[in-house]
Amino acid sequence: MSFAVAMLQCNGPAMMQRTAASSRVTLRAAIAGALAMAVAMGLGRFFYTPVLPGMMAGLGLNAADAGIIAAANFAGYLIGAVLAAYGWAAGRERSLAIGALAATVLLLLAMGLFSGVAALSVIRFLAGLASAFAMIFTSGIVLSIGLVHGDPRVQMAHFSGVGSGIAVSAVLVYLLSFIDFSALPAWRADWLFGALLAAAGLAAVMALLPRPEGGASAVREPPIVWTRPLVALTLSYGLFGIGYVVTATFIVAIAREGAESPLLECLTWLVTGGAAALSLIAWKPVERRSGVAMAYLLAILVETVGVAATVLLPFPWSALLGGVLLGLTFIVITAYGLQLGRVLASGSPRQVLALMTAAFGVGQIIGPLGAGFLAARTGSYALPSLAAAGILLLAAAITVLGGALSIKSR
Repeated sequence: MSFAVAMLQCNGPAMMQRTAASSRVTLRAAIAGALAMAVAMGLGRFFYTPVLPGMMAGLGLNAADAGIIAAANFAGYLIGAVLAAYGWAAGRERSLAIGALAATVLLLLAMGLFSGVAALSVIRFLAGLASAFAMIFTSGIVLSIGLVHGDPRVQMAHFSGVGSGIAVSAVLVYLLSFIDFSALPAWRADWLFGALLAAAGLAAVMALLPRPEGGASAVREPPIVWTRPLVALTLSYGLFGIGYVVTATFIVAIAREGAESPLLECLTWLVTGGAAALSLIAWKPVERRSGVAMAYLLAILVETVGVAATVLLPFPWSALLGGVLLGLTFIVITAYGLQLGRVLASGSPRQVLALMTAAFGVGQIIGPLGAGFLAARTGSYALPSLAAAGILLLAAAITVLGGALSIKSR
């Protein structure tokens, strides 16, 4: 007994120092990850949604034009995800993540300086490429630190950054609507101030983002072994990309179509972002009780209801409830889907992250293109939204039939 006490007295301070050091590393990683995702995804990817109604009015764009610009962004995201799957990035993850965030800032700025579908599509394509690099390389650093230190809160904080960025962007666009910028169109001012906000986030990430632990590794991952559950998971994840993106792209435009109110547009996107920021915490009891795979399936089903609600319920409840259910699910499906993929391809975590993101990217290209053209032809977002809900149901069915529910997450 005295020997144990003596050992504790000797080792106690060292253990406390290691624990404190570990806490500092995980805290830095969590904050840096959240801010990086807010910049790369909340602003770089999703800022287009609250600005879109003003762009459509100011530039005379129709839903098909808006869908083309959105699809260009998702095409860039797809290519970025595919490129990130290869071993060339080993050891360069942090510099690539920072560079991608810097490019995001410049491309947000460029959106406020150009006009025309072609020019805006090129900018959004490059922004998609940058956001894919930022998401994959930042996630690789941050999530690995969370796993090494056994702290699941790092993942929750990291992915909550997306929703936080969305919520902040909603408030920014709403507040800017009260300012008269004279000759500068309001939608251009939105992009310029979005770039300034992203630049502030970039500065913080540069100061806080740790380097990958264990040193840079140049070892290439082995090829992925494609089992039936992994194929089913990847296919359902790609279909989720189609189903969610219609609402994620057009929900603020849908709100404006039903009732031209800047406040409703702001609230729609604000509740979407707020729900997204809290979604991983809200779903934690379901994950503990039923497992990650079942939580993934249930989130897809809840999102199906939300997508359909945006066009089936009366205003303003359609936009608000649709936004809440979208926010509560799309990050959860993303995080749980990638977590399940890492379990099924544990020897190739970066490859499976990138290739599942690529499948998701294909879905995101198809979604806004098809929805934009359908909305332009029918004069309403009802048909494309209901089609998206049907695709989400198909994703849920494939998850079940492909055996993905048998995956035991570690």
